[in-house]
Formats: sequence, structure tokens, C-alpha cells
Amino acid sequence: MTFVDYYKILGLEKTATPKDIKNAYRKLARKFHPDLNPNNADAKANFQKINEANEVLSDTAKRKKYDQYGENWLHADEYEKQKQQQGQSTSSRNFSGQSGGDFSDFFESMFGGQGGGRARQPKFRGEDYSSEIHLELLDAYKTHKRTLNVNGQSIRITIPAGIENGQIIKISGHGGAGSNGGPNGDLYITFSVANHSRIKRLGNNLFTTIDLDIYTAILGGEITIDTLDGKVKLKVKPETQNGTKVNLKGKGFPVYKNEGIFGDLQVTYSIKTPTNLTDKQKELFEELRDSQ
Repeated sequence: MTFVDYYKILGLEKTATPKDIKNAYRKLARKFHPDLNPNNADAKANFQKINEANEVLSDTAKRKKYDQYGENWLHADEYEKQKQQQGQSTSSRNFSGQSGGDFSDFFESMFGGQGGGRARQPKFRGEDYSSEIHLELLDAYKTHKRTLNVNGQSIRITIPAGIENGQIIKISGHGGAGSNGGPNGDLYITFSVANHSRIKRLGNNLFTTIDLDIYTAILGGEITIDTLDGKVKLKVKPETQNGTKVNLKGKGFPVYKNEGIFGDLQVTYSIKTPTNLTDKQKELFEELRDSQ
């Protein structure tokens, strides 16, 4: 198995804090997001890599195994179980993707080498599977469960709120079955999140344009707008100009795997000029014009 340095992918050191990992992931996700790099295969590949790195390093248990066992971290549980059964007393050293010592001998014997002075039946890891789930933007807004069929088997998964378009999630052990006692492969799920007709998403922030009648724009007032979380009332200031932007903090998209934390919603006003005016209305506008 080729060693993949997840820290290097995110531009971090092994001493990185959870906050460092979160910030690095968000920065790179914005840079390589498929929506910002259409038809760019390299950007898509990089986006998949940083998602995989974040899935491992942002999970405390997975990160601990990765730091200790490197390229073989997926087999850490098997190693520990085998070591207990054999009564080994030698503790494994911190493993960072380099082979050697008792640890590498164990994996050689486990996957077809000759450890412990005797040949063993080769064990082969199962095939990795890939699947795709299509979501509407409103689906991705809330945590929910989905059932998907993979190679004739139904798998029930929980999709966290805030999933990104193009994001890939790995479900360990749900790929093809291993042979001769080898581990199962993994299942990689790619999420395709459709655009919304009125609301645009960029990361955790949402953007929408609202029509505003000229009278409310001039005199001010109160309007009600639709958001992904229901209706919201907005106060419009008098003499509001066309293109004015209003930021609604915490009314954006939920942050992935950070329950209760949301981005912002930016509302842009588009002032509409009235049509089919009566003669009286035209006269009033003329009076207003002449008074300036």
C-alpha cells in the first residue's frame, strides 16, 4: 500500500491542532472547490485528496491510528488483536510510513510474506467500491439517513448536514470481501449537490437576490424572505439603493460536522421599476422629479 501523507496534503505538521486541521481544510476546500474550478480535473483531484485527508485527521480515533501505523493504519485493529493472541511483548514504535522492525514483519506475514520463520497463506484485501449520491441543496442542509444499494447489498448511512458538492466520504470495510481472511475493501461515496433555483452556496455561506419594490426602497419598510430554514423578516432602510447587500449572520449553511454552527446569508436587493403606471401616477413621479 502506498503511503499517503495526509499532513502534507493539508500543508500541516504532525503537531497540528484540531483547529489547525479545520482551518487548513476550509482554506484548501475553497481553493479547489469544483464549483469554483469547472472543467478542471486537477482541482477536482486535489479536492478529493483534501477531503480524504480531512476525514482521517479530523477524526481523533482515525488520526491516532494513522500517526502510529502510517500506511497500514487501516489494519491497526488486526495488528493489535494478532499481537495479543501471540503474546508479543514488544511494543510497536511510532510508524510514519517507513517499513522495518517487528511491525513491518507482522504485515509481511499477514499479507503474504514470510514472518515468524514460516510461510503463511496469502491474505488479500477486498476491492474498493465507489458510489454516488445526488442531493438537493435542501437535503444537504439537514442531517438525514439514506439507504443505497452497493453490489447487491443495502447500506444505511447517515449524511451529516453541510456536505459539500464533490465531497467524498470513505466508509471503511464496506467494499468487497477480502480473501483468505484478508480485510474488506472500503466504500467511497461521492456527493453531488444540485444548485438551488434562488440561493447560491459558496462554502458555508449562502447568497440570494431579492426583488424590492421602489416604494419600499425609497420609504423603507419590512419585507419577508424565504430561506432554507424558513421565512425571515427584514427591515428595509429608507433610501435603499439598488444592489445594496445585507448580511444575515448565522442564516447560512451548516458547517460540516459542527452541529449548531452556520455560515451567513447575504441578501442583495434588486429594485424593480413599476410598469403600467396610470396617468395620475406618472404625474406624481413628474412632480417628484421636478421637485429635485
